[in-house]
Amino acid sequence: MNLIWYRNDLRIQDNVSLKAACDNKGDVIAVYFFDPRYYQESDFGMNLPFKVPFGKTGKYRAQFIREALKDLRKGLEEHGIPLLLFHDKPENIIPQLIEEYEITDIYLQKEWTRDEVEQEEALGKALSTLERKPKGHRVYDQFLFHPEDVPFDNWQQIPKVFTEFRKKCEKQSEVRNTVDIEGYKQEMPKVTFTPIPSLADLGLEEFKKHPNSAFPFEGGEIAAWDRLDHYFWDTEKLKYYKKTRNGLLGTDYSSKFSPWLALGCISARQIYWEVKRFEKEVKKNQDTYWLVFELIWRDFFKYVSLKHEHNIFNLGGILHRDYEWKASERELEKWINGETHEDFVNANMKELAATGFMSNRGRQNVASYWSMHREQDWRLGAAYFEHILIDYDVHSNYGNWMYNSGVGNDPRNRTFNIKLQADRYDNEHKYRKKWLQEKLF
Repeated sequence: MNLIWYRNDLRIQDNVSLKAACDNKGDVIAVYFFDPRYYQESDFGMNLPFKVPFGKTGKYRAQFIREALKDLRKGLEEHGIPLLLFHDKPENIIPQLIEEYEITDIYLQKEWTRDEVEQEEALGKALSTLERKPKGHRVYDQFLFHPEDVPFDNWQQIPKVFTEFRKKCEKQSEVRNTVDIEGYKQEMPKVTFTPIPSLADLGLEEFKKHPNSAFPFEGGEIAAWDRLDHYFWDTEKLKYYKKTRNGLLGTDYSSKFSPWLALGCISARQIYWEVKRFEKEVKKNQDTYWLVFELIWRDFFKYVSLKHEHNIFNLGGILHRDYEWKASERELEKWINGETHEDFVNANMKELAATGFMSNRGRQNVASYWSMHREQDWRLGAAYFEHILIDYDVHSNYGNWMYNSGVGNDPRNRTFNIKLQADRYDNEHKYRKKWLQEKLF
């Protein structure tokens, strides 16, 4: 029997691990863990004078994960593959599954950042006690440009600056074709059904999606493709992506692919090849290129974390800069609640708290305010984003926070003029009025 351990690759199509498991002899079962370590209180590796007032995974992303797993379970069942779900640690359950289902091979997406490595190490210790150990198969499967295909002999050659990385990859690398399991069908193995934990089970509160959310969509592979079809083919908004991507209001100012990409409900390769098809069948312009440009940015931060490992979580960042950072509980409370002296920051933070989503333009401004204007520990801001964002991705989150805080890959070390940014991108105050207006009683 083959076991596929799902983590941040919650899709069926273009899933290299699933494809390999289905190609191997024996039946396939799948498993996903709501690991309690990802839902508990945490200091996020920081030595602070106060308790961090939030845990690692908040209600918005947890609900998106639940929706994605409901969709994934249904899709896998069409191939006769059961998906087991556990609110437990992998090291407590996988050894039992190995014994019960006589697992010979385990397939999983390769991860390399702190929490995921610690999770695998704990599992490794648990498996070391077994007489019969399964064979592990880890594959890189979250990139646009596969690590074997980029023009760098080792991670230390990854450039410091994005532009150099992008130009080399565009010139010397190719995006791989997608894979599928079309035609694969097995008789459903007999397993004990395990329900999807509720938000309450995870220690989180139930909520209703905010009517003003710029991201009102559900998790899952089907929802991801519905969104792509809408943005590319139904409305052809892709033709205007670069012109509108700095918007603040509505669902269509940008692609909104990031939450599905973060969980792996859709792959960067799939989006890339759909862009190429759009360019061939509809229009090719700077806007269509810019979406690929953003996918390369996403890749860049993954390679940065491969190169610098745990340094992406260190106070000095990957530059090891010794700035005098502050850590004020009161400043954190005001920033989170949108009670600063900058109304543009406040509007963005209120949107984030109410919806779990914020525009790219907003993220850069609130990050710059926190770390550069208030000189607060940038890791606290990154940790709050880790908690609250639907589209949290460890590489992009910490990469962007370092970038905006002068300890990462920005060669210019910029500080945003927030009032000028607000005048430029919200000159009619529509966005600020939307999120700052008081309720009338």
